[in-house]
Amino acid sequence: MRAQAHALEGVMASLIILLGLFFALQAVTVTPLTASLAQQHVADQGQAAATGTLTAAQETGDLRPTLLYWNESRATFHGATGRGFYVAGGPPTALGGMLNETFNPRRLVFNVNLVYLDSAGNRQRRPLVRSGEPPADVVVATRTVTLYDHDRLRDASGEPTNTHLENGSYFAPDVGSGEVYNVVEIEVVIWQG
Repeated sequence: MRAQAHALEGVMASLIILLGLFFALQAVTVTPLTASLAQQHVADQGQAAATGTLTAAQETGDLRPTLLYWNESRATFHGATGRGFYVAGGPPTALGGMLNETFNPRRLVFNVNLVYLDSAGNRQRRPLVRSGEPPADVVVATRTVTLYDHDRLRDASGEPTNTHLENGSYFAPDVGSGEVYNVVEIEVVIWQG
C-alpha cells in the first residue's frame, strides 16, 4: 500500500512538471503576431521621437537656419557631399545635432527631404540627408517652414550673410506673393537600422 502511494505520488509529480514545462513553452513561443507587435512598438517610438525632435527644433527656431545653410557658389548645403546632401548623419546645424542625438543611439536610420514648390507650382523633393534606401515600413514626420524674401542665407559657420533669399541663388525659387518666398516642408523618414 505504501509503495502504491509513492508510485502515485511520483506520477502526480511528473504530471505537474510536464504541465509546468508545457505552460512555460507556451509563454515564450514567438509568433508572427509577436514580431509585428515588436515592430509596431519600434515604429511608435520612432514616430514619437521624430515628431518630438521636429517640434523641439521648431520651438527653438532651429528649422529655418538649417534651410538657410546654403552655399550659393557650390549650389548645395555647406559641407554636403558632391551629390548635394549629407550622408554621415544630419547637417552641421542645431537641427542636425538634434537628429543625430535622437536617432543614432536608438539605431534608427533617417533620411531628410525638403519638399517645396517649383516655379510651375509643382511639388519638388530635394534630399538633405540620405542614409540609405528606406524599406516599406518607415515612419514619417514633417514640419512646414515659411521662408521670406528678407531671410538671409547662412555661411559655413552658421552666421547670416548679407544675401537675402530674394537676391540670392537658392534651390527653391521665389513663388510666394508679397514677402513670402516659398514654403518648405521638412520631411524626416526613419526606420530600424
